Amino acid sequence: MKISAAIVALTVASASAFAPTAPATITKTALFGAGNTDPVDPTMAGIDDSLGYDAFDPTSGDSPAVSRNNQGGVWVKQRARPRRNRKSAGVRAMVRENIVTPANFIYPLFIHDEDTNTEIVSMPGCFRHCEASMMKEIGEALELGVKAFVLFPKVDDAVKTNLACEAYNPEGIVHRSIRMIKAKYPEAIVCTDVALDPYSDQGHDGVVENGVILNDITVNQLCKQAVSQARAGADIVAPSDMQDGRVKAIRDALDSEGFTNVSILSYTAKYASAYYGPFRDALDSHPGFGDKKTYQQDPANGREALIEAALDAAEGADMLMVKPGMPYLDIIRRLKDASDLPIAAYHVSGEYAMLKAAVEKGWLDEKDVVLETLTCFKRAGADIILTYYAKQAAQWIKEDGLY
Repeated sequence: MKISAAIVALTVASASAFAPTAPATITKTALFGAGNTDPVDPTMAGIDDSLGYDAFDPTSGDSPAVSRNNQGGVWVKQRARPRRNRKSAGVRAMVRENIVTPANFIYPLFIHDEDTNTEIVSMPGCFRHCEASMMKEIGEALELGVKAFVLFPKVDDAVKTNLACEAYNPEGIVHRSIRMIKAKYPEAIVCTDVALDPYSDQGHDGVVENGVILNDITVNQLCKQAVSQARAGADIVAPSDMQDGRVKAIRDALDSEGFTNVSILSYTAKYASAYYGPFRDALDSHPGFGDKKTYQQDPANGREALIEAALDAAEGADMLMVKPGMPYLDIIRRLKDASDLPIAAYHVSGEYAMLKAAVEKGWLDEKDVVLETLTCFKRAGADIILTYYAKQAAQWIKEDGLY
């Protein structure tokens, strides 16, 4: 009995020792809130006299670390001072290397065949839009300078099949939405996702047989999907399936039907990432079995993206995309250096959700961190940014007078 009691006591003590503690509340001190308003003596003479101990003087000795100028002030003998180009907002704006504008954005919108919106819990602020809400969102975004939109449908389970024939139904939700958007907002650039997973009862981007994604059979279906979307009025089709040879086949299919002006934004370097979870919640398109590692790229590989980029460019892609975005800035830069085609970065659902979670906790300033993130994409080499923050970021950019 004594031994049992000792074991219980030890277990409780261990559990307490390793139990997560409540995060400490961090409060901002007001000590430095207003900034120092007292003049600082540039000679720094006598400032340490009352310390009660001997402080090192960088200006003294035979080899002083800091010199004195003609007025006796401390002086670091440095001719090149990069801070001169940062000394004011005006100078910083004048020399800024990368500027993000709403014209750089593609705004992803989730749509469904319901009369009201459905909140996407894992993506705060995002919804599956009903028809009226989709049109309202597009109109508001256009007013803010966002010109491009990509549609992602939540499809009823009743129409999902392994062959995903609903993907090219001319009366399907995407096709009807394209026609509606182009009728009211002809200036809007409508992009479409070319992949079978929203329409598949297997939850995969392609046709499945015995647990294997059939590459060529899938490409056959993707060609039907892309042509049907072009017929509905799509300006850009974006194959996200990562099947081999699909860009060439889709280009040939579009051209043969007279859609030579429909662009292809290829998901060139789409990685088998853990950052897609909230997106799959939005579309209810989690894989029905296994994962997508046999067709999406290994996150450990960088050079492989260059192979994909070279193939897509040769097959007729007009733009190349990297997905996800922030964890793959190095891939964006590699593609930018290797290709003359425009590069797109997808700021994916998991990245969005992480920012939202930190903002909700009060750990990050949403506006500042979002605009910094989007600027990082541009700096890395992205010409185009797909982001769920497109409308909000455009509003912030407008408020700041940056565009």
